[in-house]
Amino acid sequence: MPESQETVFLRSNAIIEPLVDRFYAWMHIVAPAQGSMNLANVQVPLLESYLHSPQVHIAASNNPALRGGYFINVEEARAAEVGELLDTIKRERGEMLAFAAAIAEADELLRQNATGFDLTPLYPKLPPALNGLVELAYDTSNQASVHVIEPLLYHSPVFDRRRQSVQLSLDDGVERPFILSTPRLPRPDALDLPIPFDHPGLDALMKARIEGTTLARLREALELDDEQAARLGRLLAPEPSLAPDRHIDSGGRIRYFGHACLVLQSPEAAVVVDPFISTDNRHGDRYTLDDLPDHIDLVLITHGHQDHIVLETLLQLRSRTDAIVVPRSSRGNLCDPSIGQYLKSMGFTVIEVDDFDEVPLPGGARVVATPFLGEHSDLDIRAKSTYVVQLAGLSVFVGADSSGIDPVLYQYVRSHLGDVDKVFLGMECDGAPLTWLYKGLLTRPVTKKMSDSRKLSGSNAAQAADIMTELGANEAYVYAMGEESWQGHVMATTYTPDTYQIQQIEEFLTWCKAHDVAAEHLFNKREWRW
Repeated sequence: MPESQETVFLRSNAIIEPLVDRFYAWMHIVAPAQGSMNLANVQVPLLESYLHSPQVHIAASNNPALRGGYFINVEEARAAEVGELLDTIKRERGEMLAFAAAIAEADELLRQNATGFDLTPLYPKLPPALNGLVELAYDTSNQASVHVIEPLLYHSPVFDRRRQSVQLSLDDGVERPFILSTPRLPRPDALDLPIPFDHPGLDALMKARIEGTTLARLREALELDDEQAARLGRLLAPEPSLAPDRHIDSGGRIRYFGHACLVLQSPEAAVVVDPFISTDNRHGDRYTLDDLPDHIDLVLITHGHQDHIVLETLLQLRSRTDAIVVPRSSRGNLCDPSIGQYLKSMGFTVIEVDDFDEVPLPGGARVVATPFLGEHSDLDIRAKSTYVVQLAGLSVFVGADSSGIDPVLYQYVRSHLGDVDKVFLGMECDGAPLTWLYKGLLTRPVTKKMSDSRKLSGSNAAQAADIMTELGANEAYVYAMGEESWQGHVMATTYTPDTYQIQQIEEFLTWCKAHDVAAEHLFNKREWRW
């Protein structure tokens, strides 16, 4: 352990996993309404299932064909700890479980009584857990639903920061357990801190990646005891590991950091898109946190899925980022939580945008929010956005997982913003079914056939070609879609050359070649300079 007054830096391969009731934190288990429903409808039943048959879960977790399934990968010898976690949740999260039950009861109340007439008589019949926190409303097709007043929920018993903690460890290259299913139990090689995500000590620790500090200062900032300080010392090094070329002094640069993460830079500005960044710098085959600029003007979030708004990475960037740009939600829709409210609750500075809103950048650059179609299983989700970034004389379309299901949209984008030079696009064109990610939020069951028909899918080859044609772009780059080695704990995807998605990418690349469009299927890292 370093002496407490020596200058130290946070190691490049330090992992900071944010946890909620020991499950890996992402928006749908942190946001109060969605967190309550996932706790009641997914996590509690999952823990109960494991305790009933631990060996079934362990076998399934080790079966490649079931990768990404809802199975807890905890050895049977630690089943008692899983039982203690379940008991704690049932004992201490009563308000959340009651809220989830109340939502289901209110939905049934509407189903039985909302027949197109006045909803006012139903308010006294609502469960007490919902009083003051919801509104009942019809849509224009006369279908009634419950709308939550989301900002109030962050100040109600349904949102409890005592659920939050962080687990710190060193990245050894071994794939971590799948985040949607396996809770993080204490480990001898990890430091567990029972602090909320907005704790100022976390920013002090993250700043230590680029600014020297001392163990004594970090110990005070994080409120550590002797044993915790000793464990933190293992995460510190006497020298920083920052890349010398992390800034540029002329022109423009884009770096692909894997999955859907891009870093766009000019000498005056830096923009990071959907940061999901490796902490393992031993291989040289990827950009890591070491390669990020010291100061980031804007982080752009395209949508709320767990592989695009990665809290583990965002917490590491909070102290060096001016603001996070997020798409505005539809307010109160249970399947469409506010990304802005979520991030503000953790101390981030947030700019919410609607379609075609502009955010200026230093040096005359700008970001323009553009519409995002598809990829959300046909749910009414507004908190999704693509972006056009115009920087250092180049116009870049950041398409994320959007679908080209209506090519005319991109005619409007082009007429509004002009031709685009480069297009970045995901082509997960046969995504997971509706219930894989949204089961906890569904108040009425759907059949398997119905769920399977509503995929979390982006563009196929024809749709991607239509996007290119309508935007007038001459360069196309397809994301790796979770194929990089460090993303298995979040993505849990496995592709072969015969996989439909890969075949569609190849078909699109063939189309690009026939139409004189430069195109690549990205993997690990790539850089463009101009």
